[in-house]
Amino acid sequence: MDTLPPVTITIDQLQVGDDAGAWAAAGFAVADDTCHLGSVAVRLTGAAGPRGVRRWVLSGVTPEAVEEFVAAEGVATVVADAPPVPGTGAPHDLGVTQIDHLVLMTPNIARTTASLEALGLDVRRVRDAELAGSPVRQVFFRLGEVILEVIGAPTGEGEGPATFWGLTHTVGDIDAAAAYLGERCGRVKDAVQPGRRIATVRTRELGISVATALISA
Repeated sequence: MDTLPPVTITIDQLQVGDDAGAWAAAGFAVADDTCHLGSVAVRLTGAAGPRGVRRWVLSGVTPEAVEEFVAAEGVATVVADAPPVPGTGAPHDLGVTQIDHLVLMTPNIARTTASLEALGLDVRRVRDAELAGSPVRQVFFRLGEVILEVIGAPTGEGEGPATFWGLTHTVGDIDAAAAYLGERCGRVKDAVQPGRRIATVRTRELGISVATALISA
């Protein structure tokens, strides 16, 4: 009997509590309240309700595994009802080509890591670093072309839910992207990843609720 290849888990959609106009003003191409960032569709559901990334829609997972993940982590998760369709959106004035990574904050890094492994993801890398002067542990997973970066205190044992925190987008020309945003973008500097450069977007000035950075390819 032939062995079936492993199923790849991917992010089909992110639902974000922002107005479409705010993203359009930042240089994202938005149509019908949705912008396509590589393989991921970001649906902008408006700023009237909860802000930030409200939920993600995943392909390659079972409803049973998602139910257990949501119960453990409190992260709103939906199973895609059809295979993901490659994005066909217009090019972005900002020069974004795809989502590089999505950040998930957790009060209990061991619990969330175990929950993601039970969902069907494999740990790709673990890194200890500092965030605002405090030690943190970063655990990396890959969902298709998107990296999921989970951040928490190395010994954190909190009982609260994990929450989405931010997005980093790959851009074709980071200097051009920074120039496009002007004062709404921070200084371009070397990234942790060798050979890459990164800049933070001043999202509050744009009305965007998701912490956002741009990184070179």
